[in-house]
Amino acid sequence: MTGQIADSRLHQRIAAQLAAPVSLPVREFAAMLARDAGALAALFYGSNLRTGELEGVLDFYLLMPGDERSRIWPRVSYHEWEHGGQMLRAKVATMALSTFDAAARGQRRDTTIWARFVQPSALVWLAGGADQNAVVDAVAAAAQTAARLAAALGPSSGTAQDYWRALFRATYKAEFRVEKAGRENSILEVNQAHFDGLLPLALSAQGITFKVDGDRITPQIPGATRENILRWWNARRRLGKPMNLLRLVKASTTFEGAARYAAWKIERHTGVPVEITPWREKHPVLAAPGVMFKLWRSRR
Repeated sequence: MTGQIADSRLHQRIAAQLAAPVSLPVREFAAMLARDAGALAALFYGSNLRTGELEGVLDFYLLMPGDERSRIWPRVSYHEWEHGGQMLRAKVATMALSTFDAAARGQRRDTTIWARFVQPSALVWLAGGADQNAVVDAVAAAAQTAARLAAALGPSSGTAQDYWRALFRATYKAEFRVEKAGRENSILEVNQAHFDGLLPLALSAQGITFKVDGDRITPQIPGATRENILRWWNARRRLGKPMNLLRLVKASTTFEGAARYAAWKIERHTGVPVEITPWREKHPVLAAPGVMFKLWRSRR
Protein backbone atom coordinates (compact mmCIF):
# COMPACT_ATOMS: atom_id res chain seq x y z
CA MET A 1 0.00 0.00 0.00
CA THR A 2 1.51 3.33 -1.03
CA GLY A 3 1.59 6.23 1.39
CA GLN A 4 -0.85 8.23 -0.72
CA ILE A 5 -3.41 5.42 -0.81
CA ALA A 6 -2.97 4.76 2.93
CA ASP A 7 -3.38 8.47 3.68
CA SER A 8 -6.63 8.54 1.69
CA ARG A 9 -7.92 5.42 3.46
CA LEU A 10 -6.98 6.81 6.85
CA HIS A 11 -8.78 10.07 6.01
CA GLN A 12 -11.91 8.11 5.04
CA ARG A 13 -11.75 6.04 8.21
CA ILE A 14 -11.37 9.10 10.44
CA ALA A 15 -14.17 10.91 8.60
CA ALA A 16 -16.48 7.94 9.27
CA GLN A 17 -15.42 7.85 12.93
CA LEU A 18 -16.08 11.58 13.37
CA ALA A 19 -19.56 11.07 11.91
CA ALA A 20 -20.48 8.64 14.70
CA PRO A 21 -24.10 9.00 15.90
CA VAL A 22 -24.44 11.29 18.90
CA SER A 23 -27.62 12.14 20.82
CA LEU A 24 -29.52 15.29 19.87
CA PRO A 25 -29.09 16.98 23.30
CA VAL A 26 -25.30 16.68 22.98
CA ARG A 27 -25.35 18.15 19.47
CA GLU A 28 -27.65 21.00 20.54
CA PHE A 29 -25.48 21.79 23.57
CA ALA A 30 -22.34 21.76 21.39
CA ALA A 31 -24.00 24.01 18.80
CA MET A 32 -25.02 26.54 21.44
CA LEU A 33 -21.53 26.62 22.94
CA ALA A 34 -19.82 26.80 19.55
CA ARG A 35 -22.03 29.61 18.22
CA ASP A 36 -21.56 31.65 21.40
CA ALA A 37 -17.79 31.26 21.09
CA GLY A 38 -17.65 31.93 17.34
CA ALA A 39 -16.07 28.53 16.72
CA LEU A 40 -15.49 26.73 13.44
CA ALA A 41 -16.14 23.25 14.79
CA ALA A 42 -16.92 21.29 17.95
CA LEU A 43 -15.44 17.89 18.80
CA PHE A 44 -17.01 15.62 21.42
CA TYR A 45 -14.89 13.00 23.17
CA GLY A 46 -14.57 11.03 26.40
CA SER A 47 -16.51 8.26 28.10
CA ASN A 48 -19.91 9.88 27.43
CA LEU A 49 -19.28 9.53 23.70
CA ARG A 50 -18.81 5.79 24.14
CA THR A 51 -21.72 5.21 26.55
CA GLY A 52 -24.18 7.73 25.10
CA GLU A 53 -25.08 8.83 28.63
CA LEU A 54 -25.82 12.44 29.55
CA GLU A 55 -24.86 12.12 33.23
CA GLY A 56 -21.57 13.52 34.44
CA VAL A 57 -19.61 16.07 32.43
CA LEU A 58 -19.59 16.15 28.62
CA ASP A 59 -16.19 16.91 27.09
CA PHE A 60 -15.93 19.26 24.10
CA TYR A 61 -13.14 20.88 22.12
CA LEU A 62 -14.11 24.08 20.30
CA LEU A 63 -11.83 24.86 17.34
CA MET A 64 -11.57 28.54 16.56
CA PRO A 65 -10.69 30.55 13.42
CA GLY A 66 -7.48 32.55 13.09
CA ASP A 67 -4.30 32.29 15.12
CA GLU A 68 -4.00 31.15 18.72
CA ARG A 69 -4.44 34.03 21.14
CA SER A 70 -3.32 32.23 24.29
CA ARG A 71 0.31 31.39 24.95
CA ILE A 72 -0.85 28.54 27.16
CA TRP A 73 -3.67 26.64 25.52
CA PRO A 74 -6.37 25.45 25.54
CA ARG A 75 -8.62 27.78 27.50
CA VAL A 76 -10.96 25.74 29.68
CA SER A 77 -14.48 26.59 30.84
CA TYR A 78 -17.43 24.87 32.50
CA HIS A 79 -21.06 25.26 31.41
CA GLU A 80 -24.49 24.05 32.48
CA TRP A 81 -27.63 23.88 30.38
CA GLU A 82 -31.07 22.59 31.30
CA HIS A 83 -32.55 20.51 28.50
CA GLY A 84 -35.88 18.73 28.78
CA GLY A 85 -35.83 18.93 32.56
CA GLN A 86 -32.30 17.51 32.79
CA MET A 87 -29.23 19.54 33.69
CA LEU A 88 -26.42 18.95 31.20
CA ARG A 89 -22.87 19.82 32.19
CA ALA A 90 -19.88 20.38 29.92
CA LYS A 91 -16.17 21.02 30.26
CA VAL A 92 -15.03 22.93 27.19
CA ALA A 93 -11.50 23.36 25.86
CA THR A 94 -11.10 26.17 23.31
CA MET A 95 -8.18 26.65 20.92
CA ALA A 96 -7.45 27.72 17.35
CA LEU A 97 -7.91 25.05 14.67
CA SER A 98 -4.48 25.95 13.28
CA THR A 99 -2.85 25.25 16.66
CA PHE A 100 -4.86 22.05 17.09
CA ASP A 101 -3.67 20.87 13.66
CA ALA A 102 -0.02 21.71 14.37
CA ALA A 103 -0.16 19.96 17.77
CA ALA A 104 -1.82 16.90 16.21
CA ARG A 105 1.06 16.69 13.72
CA GLY A 106 3.59 16.78 16.54
CA GLN A 107 4.84 20.23 15.57
CA ARG A 108 4.25 21.67 19.05
CA ARG A 109 5.89 20.66 22.33
CA ASP A 110 2.67 19.12 23.54
CA THR A 111 1.64 15.54 24.31
CA THR A 112 -2.05 16.03 24.97
CA ILE A 113 -3.63 16.59 21.55
CA TRP A 114 -2.39 13.63 19.51
CA ALA A 115 -2.55 11.26 22.51
CA ARG A 116 -6.16 12.32 23.19
CA PHE A 117 -7.41 12.36 19.61
CA VAL A 118 -5.96 9.04 18.50
CA GLN A 119 -8.83 7.87 20.72
CA PRO A 120 -12.49 8.16 19.56
CA SER A 121 -14.08 11.57 19.00
CA ALA A 122 -17.05 12.92 17.07
CA LEU A 123 -17.49 16.09 15.03
CA VAL A 124 -20.80 17.24 16.51
CA TRP A 125 -21.00 20.73 15.02
CA LEU A 126 -19.52 22.58 12.05
CA ALA A 127 -19.99 26.23 11.18
CA GLY A 128 -21.49 27.11 7.84
CA GLY A 129 -18.69 27.45 5.30
CA ALA A 130 -16.12 25.79 7.58
CA ASP A 131 -13.79 23.22 6.02
CA GLN A 132 -14.71 19.80 7.39
CA ASN A 133 -11.67 18.25 5.69
CA ALA A 134 -9.38 20.46 7.78
CA VAL A 135 -10.79 18.94 10.97
CA VAL A 136 -10.63 15.40 9.57
CA ASP A 137 -7.03 15.95 8.44
CA ALA A 138 -6.02 17.18 11.90
CA VAL A 139 -7.55 14.17 13.69
CA ALA A 140 -6.00 11.83 11.11
CA ALA A 141 -2.64 13.52 11.76
CA ALA A 142 -3.05 12.78 15.48
CA ALA A 143 -3.39 9.08 14.63
CA GLN A 144 -0.23 9.20 12.52
CA THR A 145 1.79 11.01 15.19
CA ALA A 146 0.66 8.56 17.86
CA ALA A 147 1.32 5.52 15.64
CA ARG A 148 4.83 6.72 14.75
CA LEU A 149 5.75 7.06 18.42
CA ALA A 150 4.04 3.79 19.34
CA ALA A 151 6.18 1.94 16.79
CA ALA A 152 9.35 3.52 18.20
CA LEU A 153 8.46 2.88 21.86
CA GLY A 154 6.97 -0.58 21.45
CA PRO A 155 8.65 -3.97 21.04
CA SER A 156 10.59 -4.94 17.92
CA SER A 157 7.64 -7.18 17.09
CA GLY A 158 4.22 -7.48 18.72
CA THR A 159 0.48 -7.08 18.41
CA ALA A 160 -1.06 -3.70 17.65
CA GLN A 161 -2.25 -3.53 21.26
CA ASP A 162 1.35 -3.98 22.48
CA TYR A 163 2.31 -0.80 20.63
CA TRP A 164 -0.70 1.20 21.79
CA ARG A 165 -0.04 0.10 25.38
CA ALA A 166 3.54 1.34 25.14
CA LEU A 167 2.28 4.67 23.81
CA PHE A 168 -0.31 5.30 26.51
CA ARG A 169 1.99 4.22 29.33
CA ALA A 170 4.61 6.69 28.13
CA THR A 171 2.19 9.60 27.73
CA TYR A 172 0.62 8.99 31.16
CA LYS A 173 4.07 9.12 32.77
CA ALA A 174 4.86 12.37 30.98
CA GLU A 175 1.84 14.18 32.45
CA PHE A 176 0.28 14.92 35.84
CA ARG A 177 -2.35 12.22 35.52
CA VAL A 178 -3.74 10.05 38.31
CA GLU A 179 -4.46 6.86 36.41
CA LYS A 180 -4.95 3.40 37.85
CA ALA A 181 -2.47 0.73 36.82
CA GLY A 182 -3.65 -0.89 33.60
CA ARG A 183 -5.61 2.16 32.48
CA GLU A 184 -4.17 1.69 28.98
CA ASN A 185 -5.73 -1.79 28.83
CA SER A 186 -9.20 -0.49 29.65
CA ILE A 187 -8.89 2.19 26.94
CA LEU A 188 -8.08 -0.48 24.36
CA GLU A 189 -10.76 -2.86 25.59
CA VAL A 190 -13.69 -0.44 25.57
CA ASN A 191 -12.58 1.07 22.24
CA GLN A 192 -11.60 -2.17 20.52
CA ALA A 193 -13.53 -1.48 17.32
CA HIS A 194 -11.93 1.95 17.03
CA PHE A 195 -8.35 0.65 17.34
CA ASP A 196 -8.79 -2.50 15.22
CA GLY A 197 -6.70 -1.99 12.09
CA LEU A 198 -5.81 1.62 12.93
CA LEU A 199 -2.10 1.08 13.61
CA PRO A 200 -1.16 -0.48 10.23
CA LEU A 201 -3.14 2.15 8.36
CA ALA A 202 -1.57 5.04 10.29
CA LEU A 203 1.94 3.60 9.93
CA SER A 204 1.46 3.22 6.17
CA ALA A 205 0.23 6.82 5.94
CA GLN A 206 3.45 7.83 7.73
CA GLY A 207 5.53 5.89 5.21
CA ILE A 208 6.66 3.36 7.84
CA THR A 209 6.83 -0.15 6.36
CA PHE A 210 6.18 -3.25 8.44
CA LYS A 211 5.78 -7.00 8.21
CA VAL A 212 2.64 -8.81 9.30
CA ASP A 213 2.57 -12.38 10.61
CA GLY A 214 -0.89 -13.27 11.86
CA ASP A 215 -1.75 -10.66 14.48
CA ARG A 216 1.88 -9.63 14.95
CA ILE A 217 3.42 -6.52 13.41
CA THR A 218 7.13 -5.85 12.90
CA PRO A 219 7.82 -2.21 11.97
CA GLN A 220 10.80 -1.68 9.68
CA ILE A 221 12.24 1.48 11.21
CA PRO A 222 15.89 2.31 10.43
CA GLY A 223 18.01 2.96 13.50
CA ALA A 224 18.58 6.63 12.68
CA THR A 225 14.85 7.18 12.14
CA ARG A 226 14.00 5.54 15.45
CA GLU A 227 16.58 7.71 17.22
CA ASN A 228 15.05 10.84 15.68
CA ILE A 229 11.56 9.81 16.82
CA LEU A 230 12.77 9.08 20.35
CA ARG A 231 14.71 12.36 20.44
CA TRP A 232 11.52 14.16 19.38
CA TRP A 233 9.61 12.34 22.13
CA ASN A 234 12.18 12.97 24.88
CA ALA A 235 12.02 16.70 24.23
CA ARG A 236 8.26 16.58 24.81
CA ARG A 237 8.42 14.08 27.66
CA ARG A 238 10.72 16.36 29.66
CA LEU A 239 8.34 19.29 29.19
CA GLY A 240 5.18 17.28 29.84
CA LYS A 241 4.85 17.89 33.59
CA PRO A 242 6.04 21.54 33.52
CA MET A 243 3.50 22.32 30.78
CA ASN A 244 0.76 20.55 32.73
CA LEU A 245 1.67 22.60 35.78
CA LEU A 246 1.53 25.85 33.78
CA ARG A 247 -1.90 24.89 32.48
CA LEU A 248 -3.11 24.13 36.01
CA VAL A 249 -1.83 27.50 37.27
CA LYS A 250 -3.52 29.28 34.38
CA ALA A 251 -6.75 27.33 34.89
CA SER A 252 -6.83 28.36 38.56
CA THR A 253 -7.39 31.97 37.45
CA THR A 254 -9.02 31.65 34.03
CA PHE A 255 -11.22 28.53 34.29
CA GLU A 256 -14.63 30.03 33.58
CA GLY A 257 -17.26 28.47 35.83
CA ALA A 258 -14.60 26.82 38.03
CA ALA A 259 -16.57 27.35 41.24
CA ARG A 260 -19.73 25.75 39.85
CA TYR A 261 -17.71 22.87 38.41
CA ALA A 262 -15.95 22.24 41.73
CA ALA A 263 -19.21 22.49 43.70
CA TRP A 264 -20.87 19.95 41.43
CA LYS A 265 -17.89 17.57 41.72
CA ILE A 266 -17.84 17.85 45.52
CA GLU A 267 -21.56 17.19 45.88
CA ARG A 268 -21.42 14.34 43.37
CA HIS A 269 -18.58 12.56 45.20
CA THR A 270 -19.39 13.42 48.84
CA GLY A 271 -23.09 14.25 48.95
CA VAL A 272 -22.26 17.59 50.61
CA PRO A 273 -23.86 20.57 48.80
CA VAL A 274 -21.74 23.70 48.35
CA GLU A 275 -23.45 27.06 48.03
CA ILE A 276 -22.09 29.18 45.17
CA THR A 277 -22.05 32.75 46.41
CA PRO A 278 -21.05 35.65 44.11
CA TRP A 279 -17.73 35.90 45.98
CA ARG A 280 -16.99 32.19 45.56
CA GLU A 281 -17.90 32.44 41.89
CA LYS A 282 -15.47 35.31 41.42
CA HIS A 283 -12.67 33.96 43.65
CA PRO A 284 -12.73 30.14 43.47
CA VAL A 285 -9.10 29.71 44.58
CA LEU A 286 -9.45 31.98 47.62
CA ALA A 287 -12.76 30.29 48.51
CA ALA A 288 -11.31 26.79 48.39
CA PRO A 289 -9.99 26.61 52.00
CA GLY A 290 -13.36 27.61 53.44
CA VAL A 291 -15.16 25.08 51.25
CA MET A 292 -12.72 22.35 52.28
CA PHE A 293 -13.26 23.21 55.96
CA LYS A 294 -17.02 23.00 55.51
CA LEU A 295 -16.61 19.68 53.73
CA TRP A 296 -14.39 18.34 56.52
CA ARG A 297 -16.86 19.48 59.21
CA SER A 298 -19.81 17.97 57.34
CA ARG A 299 -18.01 14.67 56.89
CA ARG A 300 -17.16 14.65 60.62
